[in-house]
Amino acid sequence: MRIKLDENLPARLVGILARHAHQADTVPDEQLTGQPDDQIWRAACAERRFLITQDLDFSDTRRFAPGTHAGLLLVRLREPGARALAAAIEAVAPEIDDWDGCFVVLTDTKIRVKRP
Repeated sequence: MRIKLDENLPARLVGILARHAHQADTVPDEQLTGQPDDQIWRAACAERRFLITQDLDFSDTRRFAPGTHAGLLLVRLREPGARALAAAIEAVAPEIDDWDGCFVVLTDTKIRVKRP
């Protein structure tokens, strides 16, 4: 799957995702660092990329309704350090292809998937 990683995620996730046959771009790689969330979202949608973020501005399922985009994974870990984020993404990377068009929330204890 084609993925866009928000700037609040470590770039090393690109390699983790690549090991699972995903093609990931990062917000910094595209010179979008510091841009408003709307611009990040428009870029992800225009490129038909699944967005992975920790930003709660993307938590409104009415605004980001399943089926209206390529997919969104909101990562909400209690302690979101680089190591914890890498482990969490490594654990779910094989499932991402099944989340095309879905709104997904990943926490320390569960995964909630809202399908179109």
